[in-house]
Amino acid sequence: MKRIQLKRVYQDPEPSDGFRIFVDRLWPRGVRKAALLYDLWAKDITPSPSLRQWFHEDPDSHWEIFRALYRQELEASPAVESFLKTIAEYPVITLLFASKSVNHNHAIILKDFLDKRCNP
Repeated sequence: MKRIQLKRVYQDPEPSDGFRIFVDRLWPRGVRKAALLYDLWAKDITPSPSLRQWFHEDPDSHWEIFRALYRQELEASPAVESFLKTIAEYPVITLLFASKSVNHNHAIILKDFLDKRCNP
């Protein structure tokens, strides 16, 4: 069973993080490239720019629709299968995200999606 964790990019890395995957399309503000320790930058499985921009206009009221639309993007994305093959060998992965909100961000949706695909 694969363990998938979430962590903000601003938190220190730990050995228990396993394979660390940065899952934002844009580089986080205030973080030097050399300072962020990650094994993979998975830009191709992040929300499309138009969906991300729409969500950020009003995250609280757009959250439920955003969840559904991002799941649809993931289901239709050819990059997902390649990503799943890449992470297959790692028993623990940590999805790194920069969002200030730990309760309303795309990494939560991605984690749920990956949990279902990796641990049926």
